[in-house]
Amino acid sequence: MKVKKKKKSYKTQNLPPGTIAYKGKKQSAYTAIDIINYNKDTYKKLESKHVEDAFNFKGTDHITWININGLNNVDEIEKLGTHYNLHPLTLEDIVNTNHRPKIDEFDDYLFIVLKMLYFKDDDELIYEQLSLVVGDDFVLTFQEADGDVFNELRDRIATSKGRIRGLGSDYLMYAIIDAVVDNYLSIIEAFGDRIEDLEDSIFDADTDTNASSIQALKREVLKIRRSIFPLREVINRLEKTECKIIDPKTHSYLRDLYDHIVQVNESIDLYREMIWSLMDMHMSIISNKMNEVMKVLTIIATIFIPLTFIAGIYGMNFDNIPELHYQYSYYILWAAMIIMFIFMLLYFRKKKWL
Repeated sequence: MKVKKKKKSYKTQNLPPGTIAYKGKKQSAYTAIDIINYNKDTYKKLESKHVEDAFNFKGTDHITWININGLNNVDEIEKLGTHYNLHPLTLEDIVNTNHRPKIDEFDDYLFIVLKMLYFKDDDELIYEQLSLVVGDDFVLTFQEADGDVFNELRDRIATSKGRIRGLGSDYLMYAIIDAVVDNYLSIIEAFGDRIEDLEDSIFDADTDTNASSIQALKREVLKIRRSIFPLREVINRLEKTECKIIDPKTHSYLRDLYDHIVQVNESIDLYREMIWSLMDMHMSIISNKMNEVMKVLTIIATIFIPLTFIAGIYGMNFDNIPELHYQYSYYILWAAMIIMFIFMLLYFRKKKWL
């Protein structure tokens, strides 16, 4: 059977550098703007569908977090980029959702791309690109669609828990990335539970089901690794950068964040090895079952070889076979064959082949 290859879409192919063209799967009817403006003493939250509402918060003495959902509306993204003096290549990367995690340093801002992972309906794992633009007093985050991992962070800002309201945009950037990385840990733990459940059931479940489950789990873990692993280098560069936007005090938090992403990557590598071990275990079980079947068939064949030999001797069409004319030869032959059968069974049991 010939397998048809899925055609890939290359919407930005052969376009000039800096062309803002959305490349992704998630479509949104409008651009949703969530604005949180705060300092140590005040807090304000605004939700809007018009990107112009975010223009009034630039240049204040507050920290402003502007979250944009709906990257397919490139005109709105371009308006915001023009207002905040973002480089055309930055805007191009924001709407191209196939980027690996990376960091770019500009004169007035930092641009960071990472992958945000979370479970939808407790089952489906969602992969979404998250882009951050970090300035002196603002952080812009760009998402493809609704849904993220920042609810707890928003509550901390609203209720003034912790130190976030008293620190700058660099700490807000750290808190956003930290929320994403913490959710990585939750996802990795969930996959660890799946691996353990599969390991427990691999001896009892259907062979085909186990094989497909292991393959699906392996592909998912590899996809997670591709999404997360490059972030280690991003955070390492972020921790060592001398960018004026990042306060020296924030570097200690970034070092802690680096330790977390190292832990995540080590856990992913560990679970990859566990999945390979599951596949080896699965193949060993199949091999053992095959060996058991072959052993039973071999024992049956071994028992019937001498019986078949005897039956073949006395089944030949010769006239002068003396035993054939004896009155009780039929019964004697049956008795000899039964005794031989019992003796071979006892011998195999003594050898622990049965």
